[in-house]
This record gives sequence, structure tokens and C-alpha cells, in this order.
Amino acid sequence: MISKRNRLRGTALVAGAAALSVLATACTGGAGASSSQTKDVTITVALFGAPPPQKSLDAFTKSTGITVKWSTIDWDSLQTKIAAASTSNTYFADATDVDWSRVGQESKLGWFLPMEKYIDQKAYAADMPQLSSFTSNGHIVGVPFDASYLVTTVNKAMFAKAGISAMPTTIDEYTQDLQKVKAAGVAQNPLNIPFAAAEGLSTYWYETTQAFGGKILDESGKPQFSSPDSAGYKAAQWMVDAIKNGLVPAGNINVSDSESQQTLMAKGVTASTFADYSGNVGSLYDVPASSSVNGAVQYIPTPGMTGATANVSNPDGIGILKTAKYPEAAAKFIEWFTSAENQADFAGANGPDKVMPGYFLPSRLTGLEKLTAAKGLAGGQELTTMLKSSKPVFPAGAPVWYPQFSNSVYTNLHAAAAGSMTVDAAIKAISDSATKLAGQ
Repeated sequence: MISKRNRLRGTALVAGAAALSVLATACTGGAGASSSQTKDVTITVALFGAPPPQKSLDAFTKSTGITVKWSTIDWDSLQTKIAAASTSNTYFADATDVDWSRVGQESKLGWFLPMEKYIDQKAYAADMPQLSSFTSNGHIVGVPFDASYLVTTVNKAMFAKAGISAMPTTIDEYTQDLQKVKAAGVAQNPLNIPFAAAEGLSTYWYETTQAFGGKILDESGKPQFSSPDSAGYKAAQWMVDAIKNGLVPAGNINVSDSESQQTLMAKGVTASTFADYSGNVGSLYDVPASSSVNGAVQYIPTPGMTGATANVSNPDGIGILKTAKYPEAAAKFIEWFTSAENQADFAGANGPDKVMPGYFLPSRLTGLEKLTAAKGLAGGQELTTMLKSSKPVFPAGAPVWYPQFSNSVYTNLHAAAAGSMTVDAAIKAISDSATKLAGQ
């Protein structure tokens, strides 16, 4: 499942931030993209995952005359190469990764060509709810090629043992049900929150803030969580209280998101993850080789203040670098790569010979519908509904300084959970960081 790449890069955002800030100072104008040729050309596509099946790529070449040279590069190195090529105006690739958290940076620095020049924006937006995550300053920086968003998972078998049959629809009901599971002895610590100082803790807080009815930053980058009566403050307090009150295992203070999902949720140690990863039911919890809770874990609409709430998006996209040799050809590849039919095929709708290793959820609603109908995707209908209403963490696009902000978020929330500072002090530190960064 492609969205799992977020689990592998918890500290990568900060490491990459320093390199980006240095490289950005050398940014020069001008674009390397000039050729509109699409026949008999070879384009380089650089992404962090394995390529589509060679037969699929061969079929693309046969129909378009465009040969694809696929380069698999780990996420950290990929971001550095994108920055280096863009700031020095040198060729690296024609199409490459646009991460949701880098949209603000890459838009401001002009590293990618505006995709609205190459796609039918209205049609794409209608079928790709997460396209807005890649829009900044009026331009589309990239097109989402996978659907990744945070969801709530519940081990319904464990809830049933505690006498709970109706699933919670509000935060209060959810908290009460977790307390019932704990009191009944079904799970000593029923809630999974990864409190390790890493990106997974930041995104967990974003989803929880959304559930409490608020947002993280306004369009100017000013913090919206400073006041004790704000959603972000309440979300942080709820999370820290959960580990202090024993709803969350004490050992989770140093456990990452992927580790907790694999060793706690998948093993029936915890009964719920409030901000889990879309697709985990089918790709992890229902896989006998990695799970002992097959068929027990399901998605539920994420509980909010008065009812179900939206799910926060964290997808990856693909865009055309300003230094691309063949931008028109790259655009044709992106159109093919993100088509509903190919997305469904890549995820396994029509047999293993068409599967793209590591690919799981289509970013198109029509692609997800095709996959659900053909494969009987676990929780497919629920995932489709959640995708339709998913929202970006930052409606105006992630700020240029997101990596530094995320570092402040997970560092201070980790400290509050560990007891080395109060929630109030943690929120103040995060708020001060955002205020300072926004003023730069």
C-alpha cells in the first residue's frame, strides 16, 4: 500500500527541510521545459515505489510512442534530487513525486509546471477529491496518484465482548466505549496512539483536531489551536489524557505508527486506532501472515463532536518538473498513470499480472468503485464514502515551512505525553513556532 510511505519517513521531513532551505536560496528563474514532442521520445519517471508491470508500460508505449524509463528512488533521496535539479535548472526527471506536505514549498519556488495547463481540471476535481491537496496559489502542482487519508478502525469483536453493539458516532461515545472495553478486561489498553516523536504523531493530531471541529492553521499560516477552547488544544489534551489514564499502552510513548498498527492492532492488543491508514484492513488486518484478528477490524465513520466527521488527506501526487525535457509527453503519461482503469488494475482488480507492487487505493472515485466491484475490497464502500468527503490538512496548501512545523508538533506532543511538559506548554510551543515561521 503506497500510503505506508508516510510511516517510513517520520523524521525525513525535518532532515529534508534543512536541505531545501539551503537549496532554495540558490533558486534561479527560467524553465528547462520547452519541447512539445510526444512521439518517439523517452521520458524519465522518478518515484519511490516499484513501477507498473512492464506489459502495461509496453502497452502505453505502443499507443503513444512514449517510452518510460522508470527510476525508483527512496523518498528522502528523491526530495533532495528534486530540490537540487530545480534550484540548479538541470534535468533530473520529467515526472516525479509531489508530496502533499511539500506542495507549499514547491509551488512558491516554482519547481513544477502548473498541471491545469495539461488536464481537464473540472473533470479531474469531480473524480479526485484529493486534488485540492495539490492546489496552491491558484495552481495545481501535481495530480494525486494514490488515495491516502486517515480513518478510524475498530476491532468490533473486542467491542462486542465488552457489550458494545452500536458503533460510536461522537468523540464522547467513542471515549466511553473505550473505557468500557478496558473496564470489561477485553483490552488493558484499548486505544492505539503512536506517541513516538515522528510524523505519524503529527498527522494523528491533525485528524483528531478535525474530529474536534477545528483546523490547524488559517490561510495565512496563523495557528488556530492556541486557546484552551480550540479544537486543536482539546485534541491534544484528549490524546495526552488517553495515555495518562491507561487507554493507551504506556509503551506507546516510543512506538511509531507502523509499529503500533503491526504489533498492537494487528495482534488484538488494542481495540481501536482513531487515526489509522486507509486500506489497512485489507492490506494488514485481514492478512493471516501478519495478523491474528482477521475479519474483526473494520472501518467506522470517524467520530466527531456531534456525529461523523471528515477524514484528513495525506496523499502523494505526481507532477511535471520545470526542467522536464518532454513536458507534453510527461502529461500524457500522468493522464494514463492516473486513469481509473489503470488505478483499478494496479490495485489488483483484474489479476496479479496487472498489479503495481505496493499500490493499493485509487485516487479516483471511479477507480475505487471499479476495484471494490471487481475485488470485493475490504471496506470498499466505506473507503469510497470517506474519500468523497476527505479534506486536506491545510485547505490553502501546506505552508513552505511545514517540515519545521511538523517537527515542533511531534516533539512537543511527545514531551507532553511523556510528562516532561504540560499540554498547555506544548501547545504554546507549537503555536509560537507556527507564528514565528509564518512571519518569516
